[in-house]
Amino acid sequence: MTVNLIFRIAAMGILVSVLGQVLKHSGRDEHAFLVSLAGLIIVLSWVIPYVYKLFESMKGLFTL
Repeated sequence: MTVNLIFRIAAMGILVSVLGQVLKHSGRDEHAFLVSLAGLIIVLSWVIPYVYKLFESMKGLFTL
């Protein structure tokens, strides 16, 4: 895992929280929820390959 991924996740979190607050204060709660959900899906798509590699290495470690 690179430091670049951590910075991208942090930037996405800041962006989603700012957009969510702006949308909530303008009375668009449904859109704020959709922005939060989209941010979560994007971050999960970034993280899932690393989780897959972790499980593959753990499987290789325990199948001695």
